[in-house]
Amino acid sequence: MPVTRGFFRRRPDGPEGRLPPDQYDVGGGWPVLTAEATPGIRLESWTLRIDGLVDQPTTWTWDTIQQLPKSAFHGDIHCVTTWSKFDVSFAGVSVDSLLSAAEPQEEARFVIAHSETGYTTNLPLADVTDGRAWVVWEYDGRPLTPEHGGPVRLLVPHLYFWKSAKWISRLELTAEDRPGFWERNGYHDRGDPWREQRYEGDQ
Repeated sequence: MPVTRGFFRRRPDGPEGRLPPDQYDVGGGWPVLTAEATPGIRLESWTLRIDGLVDQPTTWTWDTIQQLPKSAFHGDIHCVTTWSKFDVSFAGVSVDSLLSAAEPQEEARFVIAHSETGYTTNLPLADVTDGRAWVVWEYDGRPLTPEHGGPVRLLVPHLYFWKSAKWISRLELTAEDRPGFWERNGYHDRGDPWREQRYEGDQ
């Protein structure tokens, strides 16, 4: 996974109880890590689609997604490369709101998140519902920058950050699990930082 600016290590001095095992507090920086080139996505052509095992496949444009109830996340994020960042703020719309419009079918158990670049990552449906995941376009009150997944990315903060797919374009609901890019290349299927689920075979 390439690493660019902002990757500076410091001692794990974050608030007690908020730093998962073998993580460190990155402080004011936010490392830029990606497996692929940053795409140039124009807001006027961006869309997000939810399909697969849903009764109402739905596509939002930038304008129509802005009409949904806004939702925000304030908390911590954790990367599999061992950095954590405390007290981040993202804003967008909850995945619950999107799924409410698409009406998941009873047999839907998993979500495959697709990026504009072709990147995918897989998640249990339970990990993106009940207020646990968002589609976001603001960070710290400003538009999300392209290198951090802008204009719009998935945010699943309770899992390692590779699960929060950048440049999100589609959420596909499935009955069976289907490994994504990093999961096919040796990463853990779920990625819980508190259980150190970094790599295939970790508990």
